[in-house]
Amino acid sequence: MRYFIELAYNGTAYFGWQRQPNVISVQEVLEDKLQIALQNYTPVVGAGRTDAGVHAKQLFAHFDYEKNLNATDFCFKMNTLLPKDIAISQLFEVPDGAHARFDATARSYEYMIDTQKNPFTNQGSYYVKRNLDIKKMQEAADILLDYTDFESFSKVKTDVFTFDCSIMHASWKQVGHQLIFSIQANRFLRNMVRAIVGTLLEVGSGKREPQAMHQIIQSKNRSNAGASAPARGLYLTQVDYPAHIFTNHGK
Repeated sequence: MRYFIELAYNGTAYFGWQRQPNVISVQEVLEDKLQIALQNYTPVVGAGRTDAGVHAKQLFAHFDYEKNLNATDFCFKMNTLLPKDIAISQLFEVPDGAHARFDATARSYEYMIDTQKNPFTNQGSYYVKRNLDIKKMQEAADILLDYTDFESFSKVKTDVFTFDCSIMHASWKQVGHQLIFSIQANRFLRNMVRAIVGTLLEVGSGKREPQAMHQIIQSKNRSNAGASAPARGLYLTQVDYPAHIFTNHGK
């Protein structure tokens, strides 16, 4: 049987989602605790790979197990085993062919920026001291929806078959002394959101004009975009799936 788990984590202590040699990852910790809970090594497949220091408010992963699992008991046991910076909220039995990564239809991220020093959010947001023009940043963000090839915002030498992404939404909002950038797409390239945010911050600070986004994207050259914003301000907030994945399984 195949199961989906819904989890969240604070990525500060981890070198991203994916298991890697010689460093600690969310996937490694999750698989280690799952082995204890199920008394069997059980690999998990995540909906995507967050980079080192990036957080997730919602991420799905799937695993296979031959026995029926009680969702309430499973979540309680796993949360007892897991460290305080990783939490499982739900367990779903799904169709055998369901895939946490390949069946996802959209992913949403938020980037948090503090415009005033805040000791309570300094590990989960980026404090920007300079004044930012949110209207110009929104004007530049709107241009993203005119394009599909985002090689200019991709990590260099990344192994992907295409740089095409369909961005459905990109917007800024201000809540008190915090600026929040929200973006949704069918897929994202490695480092893409942080590179976009870094470029938009250059627009907001007056270093670039909003219309410069056209030239940056059309160049397909990472060096023409801005520096990547720090990982600590980035959150994966939502992963969407077709309704049939969770049909009759309580989602």
